[in-house]
Amino acid sequence: MISRALVAASTKPLLLSILQDGEAYGYRIIKNMKNLSGGHLDWSFGMLYPVLHRLEKDDFVKSEWKMSDNGRLRKYYRLTDAGYLELEREKKQWLVIHGVFTRLWNSEAVS
Repeated sequence: MISRALVAASTKPLLLSILQDGEAYGYRIIKNMKNLSGGHLDWSFGMLYPVLHRLEKDDFVKSEWKMSDNGRLRKYYRLTDAGYLELEREKKQWLVIHGVFTRLWNSEAVS
């Protein structure tokens, strides 16, 4: 089980990364994350939508109601230009953290 703190810290960059490939609606985002994580990240709507709304408030994401292929009205989310820039900032930060862990766990750390 992944800790809540780690899930909370990683949600923003994960959402931005999912949306970089194009627009998506809530259920699709949740299913994508569950599949990408091998079932380890099982997001709920109650967790997802507050983050999407915050990203929209920060102008990283825009939403639009559209009719789906099966005739259901769904709210689709997509990255804005600012969202793509924020994703690049997030990537840089997470790659630094990843590099530190890689060195630590491969005993390359200098004491």
